[in-house]
Amino acid sequence: MTMMRSSFDSYSLSEKGLKNSPSTQQLVRRTRDDDEASSYDEAVVRVTSTELTDPEKAAHLRAIRALSILRTARTPEDPQAVIDTEFEVRWSEGDLEFPMNWSLAKRGWILAVVALQTLIVIFYSTSYVSGARGMMKDFGIKSETTIILGMTTYLLGLASGPLLLAPLSELYGRRIIYLISLFLFFMLVLPACVAKNFETILITRFFAAFAGSVTISNTPGTLGDIFPEEYRTLAFSLYWYFPIPSFGLEAPMNGPVLGPIIGGFVYQNLGWRWNTWLVLILAGFFAILGITVPETYAPELLRRRAAKLRKETGDERYVSRFCFKNIEGSLLERIKLNMKRPVVMLFTEPICIFWAIYVAAIYGILYLCFTAYPIVFTQIRGWGPGLSGLAFLGIGVGTTLAVAIEPLSRKIYNLHSVDPETGKRPPEARILIIAISAIIIPLSLLCFAWTCVPRHIHWIWPILAGIPYGLGNTIVFLHANTYLVTSYDVYAASAMAGNAVVRSILGGVMPLFGPIMYRRLGPNWAATTVALIAAALIPIPWAFYKWGKKIRVRSPILQKLQKERTERGE
Repeated sequence: MTMMRSSFDSYSLSEKGLKNSPSTQQLVRRTRDDDEASSYDEAVVRVTSTELTDPEKAAHLRAIRALSILRTARTPEDPQAVIDTEFEVRWSEGDLEFPMNWSLAKRGWILAVVALQTLIVIFYSTSYVSGARGMMKDFGIKSETTIILGMTTYLLGLASGPLLLAPLSELYGRRIIYLISLFLFFMLVLPACVAKNFETILITRFFAAFAGSVTISNTPGTLGDIFPEEYRTLAFSLYWYFPIPSFGLEAPMNGPVLGPIIGGFVYQNLGWRWNTWLVLILAGFFAILGITVPETYAPELLRRRAAKLRKETGDERYVSRFCFKNIEGSLLERIKLNMKRPVVMLFTEPICIFWAIYVAAIYGILYLCFTAYPIVFTQIRGWGPGLSGLAFLGIGVGTTLAVAIEPLSRKIYNLHSVDPETGKRPPEARILIIAISAIIIPLSLLCFAWTCVPRHIHWIWPILAGIPYGLGNTIVFLHANTYLVTSYDVYAASAMAGNAVVRSILGGVMPLFGPIMYRRLGPNWAATTVALIAAALIPIPWAFYKWGKKIRVRSPILQKLQKERTERGE
């Protein structure tokens, strides 16, 4: 850093025709090294009181002014003091290389590919449950709780992966992290296909989920990169429920639901191993599609543009305001620094803390359904593996409705007044629809609780109860993600990573209690207990809808982001 600063001082003085003046160089050295005489005013007094000629005094004063500007303008993040000058590389209006200005077809293709990649990662989490009986038989496992550990370890992998992969995407760009992680996901599914013992399945599922978590933590940031704020909710809706006509599937919000539906029939006809082979085939295909997705992270694109200009012109002054972040230290130190951000945000940002708790609880309840439904429809009602998987169609229909009512969601969003300071609707405008859904979820769970058993109650009623639950669950997931992305801008991946950690941990732990809870309390009261948990969390979205802005303005990270937006003229 010292060498860089010294060379720039010399360059700046030579530009002003002062470098070769011995008296000027002497004064510059004195001004740089003497703290008491380093201020601009004191240096001017020193020069004007000397017996130099007027041209010499003028030269000295120009040198002092240049040095003073350099001393006050340079920061560790901007060592060459070129930010906000003609040497700062930034986006111009209508810049076709800016991801939000790409063609709709190009952005639509990116959305489709990342949706498919997320689908297979989520699908693998629950298709496992369909073959649980087969694995218990082949590996001699007696306990239902033990076999559910396979889903738990997978979700723990989804929880821990974002802590590393999300910050790395902000450090090196999204594309390279996607490609490496999805290749590793593909390779780690293979051992589970040919596993000779249950331990192999547990271990490989954890690490496969660790690698595959890149789709869950980084994709919201990718969509935030390519779609402007007013279209992000629609983009997230299309992402979470992207249709795949050739497969008859929807992605990726229905991934958890499709797991037991498709997995049940695959297990019934081909055996449990083919559930994993199916994931391997699709994971390989979707990973290849990922090669076609370009880099979307704007800071990384600006860093590359600046590097290209430096190489083409030979002028090292071309930089972007993102070039000097984490400039000091080894690669390991920089990774550690960037890994800290999701953890710090998770424990210090009220928005991250409470939304992690709320979304995690809703997510955990969803995964609890994957142990509750087999108990109700297979063990109590006597349905086969394929048919019992169809019981999840109610939740799937609710997910579809959540996307179908997107125009209504947009109208509710537009009901919120525009913030006079920004000229835009604040992030809290997205919370009202979440708050309404927060009421729907426990009501639907209560309906399921008191219609699932006894057997003389028609099977259609507990399945129909899944429709409003799927609707509310999907709306919460869609708009909560959009709220975090809108609030945290370039740090969206880190905010999402912390959220994904808590969400996946709870999603992995809650199913472990399913068999015990349903056995001890009975299906009616076990499901009622879950509904009461969801009801107890209703105040969280309503509180943020009312006081969210006050919470945001007190956030140090959001204050910093707002300052950067103001400096960029946004």
